[in-house]
Amino acid sequence: MSIARNEGAVRQRAAAVRSLAMLLPVLAVAALAATKWPLIDSSAGRLGAANAGWMAVAGIAAGLTWVCSATAQQGAVVETLPPGRLLAAQFAASAANHVLPAGLGGNAVNLRFLVRRGLNPARAVAALAVRASAAVVGRVVLLLVLLAVFPDALRLSRLMPGRPVPPGHPLLLVAGAAAVPALALVLLRYARRLRDRLREFLASVARDVRALHTSKARVAALWGGSLAFPAAHAAVVVAVSRAVHMAVPVSAVALAYLFASTAAGWLPTPAGLGSLDAALALTLVTAGASGVTAASAVLGYRLVTTWLPLIPGVVVLAVLVRRRVL
Repeated sequence: MSIARNEGAVRQRAAAVRSLAMLLPVLAVAALAATKWPLIDSSAGRLGAANAGWMAVAGIAAGLTWVCSATAQQGAVVETLPPGRLLAAQFAASAANHVLPAGLGGNAVNLRFLVRRGLNPARAVAALAVRASAAVVGRVVLLLVLLAVFPDALRLSRLMPGRPVPPGHPLLLVAGAAAVPALALVLLRYARRLRDRLREFLASVARDVRALHTSKARVAALWGGSLAFPAAHAAVVVAVSRAVHMAVPVSAVALAYLFASTAAGWLPTPAGLGSLDAALALTLVTAGASGVTAASAVLGYRLVTTWLPLIPGVVVLAVLVRRRVL
């Protein structure tokens, strides 16, 4: 009985930590928004006068992100999935992703969809892991390629004009030095408990990866979709930046998005809300945008990818659940 109580207390503490981890980035962004409200207000006004043609292009690019997501998901399983329902599931997953942190909502929708299509839960989870791994690799590859081709596109000196940027702040060095042993302690504490489950899970993933890579069509779908997904999101940012008349090269805007989205992926906020917004605004400034145009571009990006599709996505989610697709 005491063991059960201890495990329950551990779960409660873990839930409290996760809730705090979700809340802190949102509070930080809210505080930043409160201090920078005049800038945000003027940015919203600038977005209201944005070029309608470029905003339409941004909307088309946003629609392609769901196609890319569906393509990558098909590439992560051996079985053939119905294209229409798969695309609808990705649209519904994007709506669920805006409610729960760190992709939990979208993963839950996709997991339910795959199980409904006949995959057992272990294989469905393995398919999501394969797709997530390919997505990380694809995003990092695009980022590294653009950094190699355009090494001077982002400059930290633009954040503080006239001030030299130090190579490393002492507080950052201390925080990094403290984070390493803390992470090692957490891993050592939970390594024994997770080792067996992780070994079984990785074996299942390895089997699926070997099976997938015997099919050229599945390889093309998995890696093509994984590379095209962040590229489509970058295209949304580029189109919005053109709509608000941002005088920054396309390569720098795309690099700013890839850098910001990679960094924001480590914070457990719903769909990156808050973390991605702040990171994208900062990277656009390092690319040469003014604070007002950078904030306008972020607002436009969120409008096209989050707020406008949210209600239709929830409706599609409800319809899929009602029809037992999910």
